[in-house]
Amino acid sequence: MNKIVLAYSGGLDTSVILKWLQEEYQCPVVAFAADLGQREDWDAVRRKGLATGAQKVIISDLRDEFVREFIFPAFRANAIYEGSYLLGTSLARPAIAREQVRIAREEGADGVSHGATGKGNDQVRFELAYLALEPKLTIIAPWRIWKLNSRAKLLAFAAEHDIPVPVTREKPYSSDENLLHISYEGGILEDPWNEPEEQMYQLTVSPEKAPDKAVYVEIDFEFGNPVAIDGERLDPVRLLTRLNELGGANGIGRLDMVENRFVGMKSRGVYETPGGTILRAAHRDLETITLDREVLRIRDSLVPRYSELIYNGFWFSPEMRLLQKTMDETQHTVNGTVRLKLYKGGCMPVGRKSDASLYQESFATFEEDEVYNQADATGFIRLNSLRMQIQALSRKK
Repeated sequence: MNKIVLAYSGGLDTSVILKWLQEEYQCPVVAFAADLGQREDWDAVRRKGLATGAQKVIISDLRDEFVREFIFPAFRANAIYEGSYLLGTSLARPAIAREQVRIAREEGADGVSHGATGKGNDQVRFELAYLALEPKLTIIAPWRIWKLNSRAKLLAFAAEHDIPVPVTREKPYSSDENLLHISYEGGILEDPWNEPEEQMYQLTVSPEKAPDKAVYVEIDFEFGNPVAIDGERLDPVRLLTRLNELGGANGIGRLDMVENRFVGMKSRGVYETPGGTILRAAHRDLETITLDREVLRIRDSLVPRYSELIYNGFWFSPEMRLLQKTMDETQHTVNGTVRLKLYKGGCMPVGRKSDASLYQESFATFEEDEVYNQADATGFIRLNSLRMQIQALSRKK
């Protein structure tokens, strides 16, 4: 190998990998860290990477493009995996991989490496992105080839090489944070019967401790993208940050689920997605008055497939490009405002308005109207029941 670019976080796995790559391949290693909005001491990450032997530590601020080019497109499509997961980690991986490939080209590196295990989804997400963007790069996946195949062995390696790590044997949680969410795996969570410990949560208060008074918030959308909160226009990063604060303070966005990994096993994950939970509820609600019924049905039928592509790592695939264009085509009329009520973990749309609204009170009213002839319903019902009438007659014969 000439040079390797490692996707580096400064955590247990990638800290050990950084040192292991140097020993195994005897070549320079560039440590690349992506700022996706996680709360991190980036100066400390840089110092630790250099102290562990990195030739260079590159920290890329990807917050804006992460929200604009990954989160917002997914939310325009109402992406959700297995009915619950809002894909916070799944969306982050292609953003990281794209920048890692760019840095590899810039640095003249011929290898890229990551800290994903051989059991998880992230190895697939990273490597499908590498291969789609720069197939000639050599991919090094330490978890699939080394002998450090447990958290205990990683901790021992770290101690042997004087690498400080933020994980202990007493609390071995593995977490991943970005602007959209934070995820937790490992430790007591590996038993799906165990309830998560309250002190584990970082972004949200428990619903029981949330304020006793409801909070109302209004979100404005243009072409399916959120653009303002309570009338104040905000850039994507500030907007999602504001929603995270509102959701977190009101106990919104916690999820505990057992999901089906792409590699075939089931895995238990706990997530906090406060702002994303609010955003999806608002977006779906606005679509109820701005999208045609049949367009909505067809689009919704595509959401499971679209979400699986993200979860499984096919962000840069041709089928994903096709589906994204289809999803975005539905969003031209998704303009307007949704008012939501936030209360003790709940997020309920309570009002919506749009200049493109297809809701007409004159047609829907229970009061007297001059636009709808109720007698027309008789023929409508009889025509729709015709096949069932014929079946009934056939049974009598």
